[in-house]
Amino acid sequence: MKNRALLAQFFSSCAEVLAEKGEVHVALCNGQGGTPADRPRRAWHNSWQIVAMAAGARFILSDVHPFNAENIHGYKCTGYRSQDKSFSIEGALNHVFTRSTPLPPLKPMICQMELGSRRVSFQVPQVLVDKINRGFLELNSDHPVRTVKEKLTAVLRQAFPIQSIDCCLPLLHQGHISGVCHSNVFWIVPSPEENACTEQMANGPANAVLFSHADFCKDTDENGWMKVQEGNLISEQICLRPSLLLYVQTLIERATFLPGTLYVLSGPVFRKCPISPHSLPVFHEAVFLCAVDKGMENSCIQMLADTIRSGIHSLHQTVSGCKLNITLQEATSFETTELNDFAAFEAQVTKIQHFVCVETDALGSCEKGCCVGSTSTARDGPKSSDLVAVFASVNLDLLAMLICGIADWRMLWTSDERFLSQFPGGELRVFKSFSLYPPSYVHDVSFWVPDGEQFDEVAFHTIARQVSRETVVSIQLIDSFQQSETGRKSLCYRLTYQSCDKALSCQEVAEMQLLFREEIRQCLRVTLR
Repeated sequence: MKNRALLAQFFSSCAEVLAEKGEVHVALCNGQGGTPADRPRRAWHNSWQIVAMAAGARFILSDVHPFNAENIHGYKCTGYRSQDKSFSIEGALNHVFTRSTPLPPLKPMICQMELGSRRVSFQVPQVLVDKINRGFLELNSDHPVRTVKEKLTAVLRQAFPIQSIDCCLPLLHQGHISGVCHSNVFWIVPSPEENACTEQMANGPANAVLFSHADFCKDTDENGWMKVQEGNLISEQICLRPSLLLYVQTLIERATFLPGTLYVLSGPVFRKCPISPHSLPVFHEAVFLCAVDKGMENSCIQMLADTIRSGIHSLHQTVSGCKLNITLQEATSFETTELNDFAAFEAQVTKIQHFVCVETDALGSCEKGCCVGSTSTARDGPKSSDLVAVFASVNLDLLAMLICGIADWRMLWTSDERFLSQFPGGELRVFKSFSLYPPSYVHDVSFWVPDGEQFDEVAFHTIARQVSRETVVSIQLIDSFQQSETGRKSLCYRLTYQSCDKALSCQEVAEMQLLFREEIRQCLRVTLR
């Protein structure tokens, strides 16, 4: 215990004097550090817990290597406890710590944009505040997500004439979304306490209204869809777009839709989903859309899928040497429970015919059998023609993770410059983590579910994402029981906190857990135990 206190105070002192990009080196005897680098590794409670002690002063472990006393000028191994016996430095390790970027603050953010002919403002859902306008796909971006999109499009350009139509896609979607579960969408509703005002736009004055987000709205109809209050300027249901597939039908009905041309749509989409390393509440989707003569749609889908698979293979082979298997599987061969969150939602938005699935032998780089895309034909082709529209959808973030060996989607969204510095000029490489063996903290929460209500587990996960700033990596239901006398139901969940890129201290996690308990009490109306 005293050893840990010594380390904690030492790191606190270092934080006051260390240069911004400086390093702190701490050498410990074999086993003392408490990290997987120790051989053998001691039990956590019997170690100095060096990574956790450093986290309190906002340091992360960036490197571990064998301690070589001969390379350290002036070093002399002395005795301990007033004995002549010297320290055993065989197997000792040198731990290299660097500064961590801070956790993003919990603060509101207002976003303005056009919706139809109006200019509107809305409060960004807290869980998306640091992700709403990152510009990963912009021309000056070196982010691997953009590189994957550009290189995949270049491969498709060899088989199809290409036209990009990204600029016309609205970030907000207005209207009912058939087949989509209400809980998976980030809804935005008019705020009743705000009054309408007038703003000057390019095409003249337009009505504007302040929006607020309604992540956990309980005012729904019998189908689970939100009721929008009457009297507001915008009465339709509005949400952050959950999929670019929502715009396919509109695009194919345009008079300028040219047969044989492959149209490319891409941009961020937003979905509520359970917490896991490969469940992304925001990611970049690319949709490739083409019209062909009736009777040729199956061959076009096959050609489109084959070209996408060839592009993924080509990208992967230039970066990694691990085995990769990409298959096109019929959607009817999957049960809903077998699909990852990306594929399951795609199947809600439209009728998918095939999924693009990837298997790899690289441990940790992607889920086995992970779905990264889908193909299908549109419900209706271009009006007054004998054409059929076919399209393919690709999750660019999952592809970037697969190709660059990134095990956790959160790393794609880090603000730490050490991430992008590994991809100079947009070059794709195998990613090397700059935060090693981050400490994890486990907390349980148990509560009574409100009588007569269905517990919304997706909302439960979304609140955990929000209050923890994406540091909850796992939520497991560990106990459930129902009182026979009253019928009341109790649930107990286990939350594991761990950051992949930032320092996370025990005290910070304790504060997050207290806030989480309060938020689920207020938003989900549970009774804490």
